[in-house]
Amino acid sequence: MTHSALAEREEGLCSRDIYKYTNSEGKIMLTKSLSKLLAALLLLTILTACAPAPSSAPPAAEATSAPDPTEVPAETPADQQADASTEEDTSSDASLPTGLRTYVIVPEESSASYQVDEEFFGLALGKYGIPAGLSDTVGTTQAIEGQFQLNWDDLTAPLGENTFTVDLSTLQSNQSLRDSWIRENGPEFDTYPTATFVAESLEGAPTSYTLGEEVSFQMVGQLTIHETTQPATFDITAKLEDGTITGTATTALKMTDFGITPPDFANTLTVADDFVVNLEFTAREQ
Repeated sequence: MTHSALAEREEGLCSRDIYKYTNSEGKIMLTKSLSKLLAALLLLTILTACAPAPSSAPPAAEATSAPDPTEVPAETPADQQADASTEEDTSSDASLPTGLRTYVIVPEESSASYQVDEEFFGLALGKYGIPAGLSDTVGTTQAIEGQFQLNWDDLTAPLGENTFTVDLSTLQSNQSLRDSWIRENGPEFDTYPTATFVAESLEGAPTSYTLGEEVSFQMVGQLTIHETTQPATFDITAKLEDGTITGTATTALKMTDFGITPPDFANTLTVADDFVVNLEFTAREQ
């Protein structure tokens, strides 16, 4: 055998030995890895078996229906009785006054007026600029004072002090010539400026009354005009509300009953003897 062939043989023997060693070492390493894996799996199995079982979730609370916020409980007899008592208390707060009460006229919210028929003739147009014909003349003033004194326990009882006065010199109509004439002539209201009515009794007054209700009755007394006193009866419509009496009073009179001669100018004008006095009044409790 040649020297080169011998060398190749030796090299091949060495290569086989190296392979055998390497293969044997790989088997050993694989065997160790499998042993470690099996040990890990065994440990995991033991830990899982020893762990406590998870607790179950608590049962859900049973749902309850919420009360309807709009639902109103039925009213009991006791509630109804309480409501009735409340209504009675409220009505008693607005009950009628008792005893003798005084209500004073408020001039700014009151007025007194006369109403009389006049007839104009041909010369009236040239003198006063008023065409011929009939005219319903009204003169008014707010210069009115006075008071009502009423006994609410008995409206038919004798009245307290019920006196009313009007300043006739302040009456104004739609003709300044007329106003100045009655102040200086005829009735001479500048000389006899005060008209006074003193009430003595009520007739037809209601025996019962509800606040705010409008009622009608008569006030009887004595009326003084031009220093002459005559009996007079005023028809009154009035109501009481919030401590205030409001209403109207009317009476029909004659000028000649009070010593006044109705004006009469030939071919110019005549004034009727009959006239009406109207009052619109507001009187507040004092």
